[in-house]
Amino acid sequence: MSKNDKLNGGGAGQVAAHGLDFEDALPPVLNNQFPHDDDPDTIPTAEELETLRKVAAPMPFIAILLCVVEFAERASYYGCSSVFFNFVNNPLPKGGNGAGAVAPLPAGKNQSAGALGWGLVASNGVTSTFSFLAYVIPILGGILADTKLGRFKAIWIGTIIGFFAHVFLVIPAIPAVIKHKEGALAAFIISMLILAFAAGFIKPSLSVLLADQNPIKRPTIKVLKSGERVIVDPAITIQRWLLWFYLCINIGGFFALATTYCSRFVGFWLAFFIPGVVYLFMPLLLLWLGPRLYKAPPKGSVVVEAFAVLKFALANGGWKSLFKKADPDAQTIWDRAKPSWVNVHEPERRHLIVWDDIFVDEIKQSIQACAVFMLIPIFNLADGGIANQKSAMSTAMILNNVPNDLLARFNPLSIIVFSPILNYGLYPFFRKIGRPIQPMTRLSIGFLLAAAGATFGAVVQDRVYKTSPCGNHASGCKLGVSAVSLWWQFPMTVLPAIGELFVNVTAYEVAYTNAPARMKGFVLAIFLFATSISSAISLALSKVIVDPHLMWPWVALAIASFLAAGVFPTYFRHLNTPPPSFSDVARQKGEDNDSDFEHPRRQASNEEKK
Repeated sequence: MSKNDKLNGGGAGQVAAHGLDFEDALPPVLNNQFPHDDDPDTIPTAEELETLRKVAAPMPFIAILLCVVEFAERASYYGCSSVFFNFVNNPLPKGGNGAGAVAPLPAGKNQSAGALGWGLVASNGVTSTFSFLAYVIPILGGILADTKLGRFKAIWIGTIIGFFAHVFLVIPAIPAVIKHKEGALAAFIISMLILAFAAGFIKPSLSVLLADQNPIKRPTIKVLKSGERVIVDPAITIQRWLLWFYLCINIGGFFALATTYCSRFVGFWLAFFIPGVVYLFMPLLLLWLGPRLYKAPPKGSVVVEAFAVLKFALANGGWKSLFKKADPDAQTIWDRAKPSWVNVHEPERRHLIVWDDIFVDEIKQSIQACAVFMLIPIFNLADGGIANQKSAMSTAMILNNVPNDLLARFNPLSIIVFSPILNYGLYPFFRKIGRPIQPMTRLSIGFLLAAAGATFGAVVQDRVYKTSPCGNHASGCKLGVSAVSLWWQFPMTVLPAIGELFVNVTAYEVAYTNAPARMKGFVLAIFLFATSISSAISLALSKVIVDPHLMWPWVALAIASFLAAGVFPTYFRHLNTPPPSFSDVARQKGEDNDSDFEHPRRQASNEEKK
């Protein structure tokens, strides 16, 4: 089959069978729309890069289906995890059906669904442990995907593990099992741990696999039907695709509204069963997508090489030098880790090096991106409070037959509403007037929104204390609830939710565009690990984030978020521009650029391949 045949009609099965390049594996519609890198007429000049409007490439059908896969996984994940707190914390409601549902009206008007009744400390510990593991295990999943399995196979492994997790999760929610609190808790924890492992293999690979399908690998000139010449930009394409990806995450998150009502009016067994049914869409979609996707091959030594570069660099400067702002013309520890420098100045050490100059630059950029992630826990804690701070507040408020965790569902709803506004309104408008909102500015905006939400939380919690029959011991009050309606939690839910579009989506983008082509899953896992730090903090503080101190954590989070917002556009502004190698297909395939010398082991390996 000729090159043109492959571009215009080559099947996906042929791609898989013959190992075609990324360009060959592109959906025909995109190959027809966008010229290839070897066409000089599509390469913009410096002036055109400054003057022409930049746009994103459209999403091919396979990329849309990958977003649907993410929807199914997140719908099942959030559908279950959203009721974990009530399942463990609250006892069976008096007059209920024994499955966790509340009593019929009017007795159940202000009751909350519950099952095991282990209390606030135990429920905080269990749910925080789950969140921690669900964001730590991706480090293992990301490393295995980058080095051994490949991203698609890692997703499949996580999907199979998740299937068993959903089956097992129904067991402790059966009314006959709930009666045995200790046994039900043990079965629940085992199921929860399996679900965390499933997420750990899926989460670091799925968004990266989506971004890998981007057909635009460099800024490319395209003439629209209107006659306007525009630049199809790879970074803007990644930004738009990840916004849609995050939208699907939150459409899945909104599914938790259904399970919240299931647990309240039917029981927890149904709240755990329905997400398992939705989860079945994942394997069906993956079976169809498998032969049609571009799959970047794993490279076994890449993570080892990355740590070797880091060790080599630290030997020349120490940890403080990693983030130090140096004179651009001065020799840094990173420069002294490059083969081109070692070959001239320290030839006796060249036997230690198995990387090229560009790989050193990639590791440097990755380290700096990971430094950005160190501030993410502040945002995550402000987005919902420490431990189950917001849930504890809601149990002391007037419910009027509304589930106490209903307002949390407005988080994904807000994201669903505002994501298209950013994608097709705000961001294109600022690009059109020549002032695009840079990644670090977006992070700053998100943190300011989180600060506003935390400030509102402090005000509402103070009001709850002042109007509760039990004063500042409101969350466990037996005398009644506060006069404050649950709906006062609306602003403290919506503001940080909009902030997530500026923070989490940008973090995905920074992770993908600043990571070495063969380590994108690992670097994204570092971002997810930063999220796990939030859960670790919640777990550590769960015993002290209780009445009468529920207001002050909101105050602290508001201040911390406001201060962090000023760091991004100042200290990290150099990360606004991704390195040119972020979408280098040759490096993604493991083809390093030539350096001034080649390590003997690599040279021997290359000769064997020849």
